[in-house]
Formats: sequence, structure tokens, C-alpha cells
Amino acid sequence: MHTPTLDAPTMCEDHAHDAPAAATDADARHGVTRTQAEDAVRILLRWAGDDPAREGLIDTPKRVAKAYGDWFSGYAMDPQDYLQRTFEEVGGYDELVVLRDIEFESHCEHHMAPIIGKAHVGYLPNGRVVGISKLARVVEAYARRFQVQENMTAQIAHCIQSALEPRGVGVVIEAAHECMTTRGIHKRGVSMVTSKMLGSFREDARTRAEFLELIRVRGGR
Repeated sequence: MHTPTLDAPTMCEDHAHDAPAAATDADARHGVTRTQAEDAVRILLRWAGDDPAREGLIDTPKRVAKAYGDWFSGYAMDPQDYLQRTFEEVGGYDELVVLRDIEFESHCEHHMAPIIGKAHVGYLPNGRVVGISKLARVVEAYARRFQVQENMTAQIAHCIQSALEPRGVGVVIEAAHECMTTRGIHKRGVSMVTSKMLGSFREDARTRAEFLELIRVRGGR
């Protein structure tokens, strides 16, 4: 004789309240939930010597997690996407295009301290140009990640070269590193300058000199 069997209760029927927060956290990123991120901040607060449960810090983990979503939003961006729409009706313009003083905030990947600075970007068109705001967005996409300045400079230059295929690209970044000014050697007023030159910017001294003159960065400054 066949004996009927009873199906085991499903999670959604009887035990949904037992589901861990990690399974339902809609704000999970890269396999880490918002709850886990906030717990990590509480651990750091305790390690630093404070009480994450006191009034002034009770909402700090939530604020920090939200801030990280903003500071490191570049990981969700593909910088080349900003350079896909180009324009060829430029009246035969084939001279330098330069966007200077693009302000940015990034974070040092060694100490997670802020890097505050400006980027200067130039390229020599090869029949097509891109909207200037897109150059600023490329800088922003790379800045909103953990970075070292040398790498960020090269990333921006190679991205523009790959997407636009111009005759040359030049990128110069000037920035102050809080990992040096607020810790360690504690030297304020110091800025770091990095450059990456590709194509005619690297091969032709006149093109490079014109670019550096336009952004007013000179040797020995």
C-alpha cells in the first residue's frame, strides 16, 4: 500500500524569518552585503579604541558604507563607454584638444587615504573628436577606485588612445597624497606630478612642449 509522504516545509513557508540577512540584502556588492560592510566598520571602530554603540558613532557604519558606494563608484563604470560617441564634422580641425584642471578625488590603495588633485588631458585628433565632458568622466571613473597616481595616469591615457585612436595623447596629473600629509612623514604642501605621453606627444618634442605650455606645467616648477 502506498504511503503518502509530506513535503518538507519550504523556507518561504515556515522559516523565512530564520533566513540570514546576507541572503536578502538587496544592497550586496561583489559578494559582500551592506550588513557585512557595516559590521566591518564597527570592528575597525573597536580596534581604534572607541565604542561603536555610543551615540556619536551609532550611525557611523551606515554612513561609511554609503560613502564607500560614492567614493568607489568607479568600479561599476566602464570608462571606454564614455568615448563611444564621437563627432567627425569638425571643419578639418587637427590641432591639439586640451582639457585642463579636471579636479578629482581618489584614494591611495596602500593606506586608503585621499588623493586630491587635478588632471590635464590632451589629444591630437585623427579625424574625430569627443565631447569634452566625456574626458572628465573618464578621469572620474578611474579616480573613484583605489589607485596609485602613476597607474591612474597611464590608465586614462591608454583608454583615450584605445577608444579614439588619435595621433597622440598626453595626460598630466598633479595631486596631494593624504597618506603622506596626515601620517608617516607629515609633509604638507607637497604635490606629486605624473605624466603619460603616447604617440606624437611622446615622439614629437614640439607637440609635447605645446601641450605642457597649454596646461602650464614646466620642468623645475
